[in-house]
Amino acid sequence: MDFKRMLTAMVISMLLMIGLQAFFPSLFPQPQNAQQQAAQQQAAQVAAAPLGTTVPITVDTDTVHAVIDEKSGDLRGLTLNQYDATNDVSKKFVLFADGKPLTYIAQSQLVDANGNDVLANTTFSAAQKAYTLNGDNVEVKLSAQTNNGLQVDKVYTFSKGSYLVNVRFDVKNTSEQPVKLGTAYKIVRDKSAPEGEGWFMRSYNGPVVYTPDAKEFQKVEYGDLDDDFASGKDSVEYQRKATGGYVGMIQHYFVSSWIMQPANSENLCANNACTIDIKRRADNLYHAGVNMAAVDVPANGSKTFTANLFAGPQVTSTLKTITPEFELTKDYGRVHIFASPLFALLNWLHSVIGNWGWAIVFLTLIVKAILYPLNQKAYRSMAKMRAVAPKLEALKKKFPNPEDRMALQAGMMQLYRDEKINPLGGCLPMLLQMPIFIGLYWMIFLSVELRQAPWLGWISDLSRPDPFYILPLIMAGTMWFQTKLSPPPSDPAQAQMMKIMPLMFSIMFFFFPAGLVLYYVVNNLLTIVQQWLVNKEADKEAEQAKVVVLDKEPKEKKKK
Repeated sequence: MDFKRMLTAMVISMLLMIGLQAFFPSLFPQPQNAQQQAAQQQAAQVAAAPLGTTVPITVDTDTVHAVIDEKSGDLRGLTLNQYDATNDVSKKFVLFADGKPLTYIAQSQLVDANGNDVLANTTFSAAQKAYTLNGDNVEVKLSAQTNNGLQVDKVYTFSKGSYLVNVRFDVKNTSEQPVKLGTAYKIVRDKSAPEGEGWFMRSYNGPVVYTPDAKEFQKVEYGDLDDDFASGKDSVEYQRKATGGYVGMIQHYFVSSWIMQPANSENLCANNACTIDIKRRADNLYHAGVNMAAVDVPANGSKTFTANLFAGPQVTSTLKTITPEFELTKDYGRVHIFASPLFALLNWLHSVIGNWGWAIVFLTLIVKAILYPLNQKAYRSMAKMRAVAPKLEALKKKFPNPEDRMALQAGMMQLYRDEKINPLGGCLPMLLQMPIFIGLYWMIFLSVELRQAPWLGWISDLSRPDPFYILPLIMAGTMWFQTKLSPPPSDPAQAQMMKIMPLMFSIMFFFFPAGLVLYYVVNNLLTIVQQWLVNKEADKEAEQAKVVVLDKEPKEKKKK
């Protein structure tokens, strides 16, 4: 019995640890190995190669305020006009920036056959310093002339209501010699934590790539790139050759990515001519990009190179229109199989109800109804355990000494057999539901659709914590009440822990998005109702059993 209890405890502990790691990966920081530390030390010794001071050209549309560096032609700044900053709602959210506390830009370069930037020593110039969208599109043209006779126009096209930016190189070879030219597109950033990230608000931040060749959404950790940088190797695992797909960076709610295979448009890598390039640079920045193979531009000839950059929110309906599998950038991780259909259901409910908060409430009702049989089985088992709790206490009093432990355990097992109780009957159905609960957590946590979405009066943004902590307090109350409905633990230490747990969880829920807490509150209220009904039914059955026994005793006495 000791071994079984120990084994059961180990299994449950392992499952809880796995669940906690999925919920709160930040609670389990990975230890830095010597190689990583060496990489950081080496990086600190390497002088950063500055991107250069930005000479700004501004572009204003209904969706973004963009800053293009006139000299390099890089996209150095991008503010999303329709999204508030995470830490200050009076400001707009900044995705791209070119300095502290964040370096995050998009580069597009014209390269020779060896991958060298042919415009490295050339400066672009533009006709004006500010552009504003007045129709459906606005173009920003930057022009440059190289010493070897290349006349280059780099044209940014911003569109109304869109986060997709087209970047086009129009090249004229005015020399008498043909040249080989290709393009390189990169997202460059540091590894600083995104604005608003904390212990309880953390998701993957870093490079990603998807290609139809690998048929897998791949994440490349900063730590792995640090290891390669320290060793001078290029051993990080990701798909190098691509015949389509996309490559970029993701963070909580937002993505920036170069699109190799735009939906309903030409595939830039159709001839297997693309090479994915993800590395840490000597200036402590990281880039995720793609290199297109060089092609001939004949003497006195011309050539156009074009690509699309998406930089914006991870709105699922928008992501699906950009390129195949782009919705994977809303990274549900291992629970994608559960989270993705749950979001589809939530999105449908929102289309019917028109409010994300109420959509969460109805989604919780639907999930609870689907899981009703499993929960009912678990609560029945818990109700039986609760009913025999006095008998268990009597057994403990009967065998109070440590040397009586074997007798106590034998008595408990006999009691379980007599009452037809499986001690794990309440746990197993709950454990089976854990993947669904974790999927729900990540689905709501990663839904940028909830950003700035109101519910009731005091909840004006379901993606931010409850400003008056009303939902977390209700959550604490429901958790405390649930402990009263559950069978009391036989171990005093466990019983004390059960009293403390509501308080501990409540502290965490003070920092969770209100939409997530709303889900848990509704789920807890429904659980309380179901568990109370099951307990009531179990108590009634127990009372009827007592009455039957009392009715039989007098008859037996009469026979004597």
